[in-house]
Formats: sequence, structure tokens, C-alpha cells
Amino acid sequence: MFEAKVTVQLKKGISDPEGVNTLKAIHLLGFPKVKNAKTIRTFNLTIDGTDKNQVKKDVEQICQRLLTNPVIHQYEITIEEKK
Repeated sequence: MFEAKVTVQLKKGISDPEGVNTLKAIHLLGFPKVKNAKTIRTFNLTIDGTDKNQVKKDVEQICQRLLTNPVIHQYEITIEEKK
């Protein structure tokens, strides 16, 4: 069994309205030293399997077909064996 962590964020140059609004709210709460806020999503997937390479391929497919839009998102996958 494996634990896959997928981190999805917007590519450089893509506007992040949620991040901008979060930064405004942080400033309104009295934290003017915060200079940037980004929206990043993390998906934790538990996957049955014995072959780490096959699990990685499956997670790549999941990312490409469901979790991301390749035009605006970039993603990173980490896979660890679960005991």
C-alpha cells in the first residue's frame, strides 16, 4: 500500500484571485508584513499496490485526467510506502 501526496498550484503568471483576496484579508486583520499568499491544494491518496512505479503512473493519470488543468496548473507527486 502506498500514500501519494499531490500538491497542485497555479503556474507562474496565472492570476490567483483567491490568494489575492486572502492577502487583503490578512492585511485587514493587522498583519501588514505578509507580502504574498498563494492558493495551493494538496490531495492525499491511499493506493493499494506493490509496484511503486505503477502507482506513480496511476497517480500521474489521475492528475492529468481529474485533479489538474494542464494549461494553468503545475503539480508535484510524492509517494511513500505505507506499512
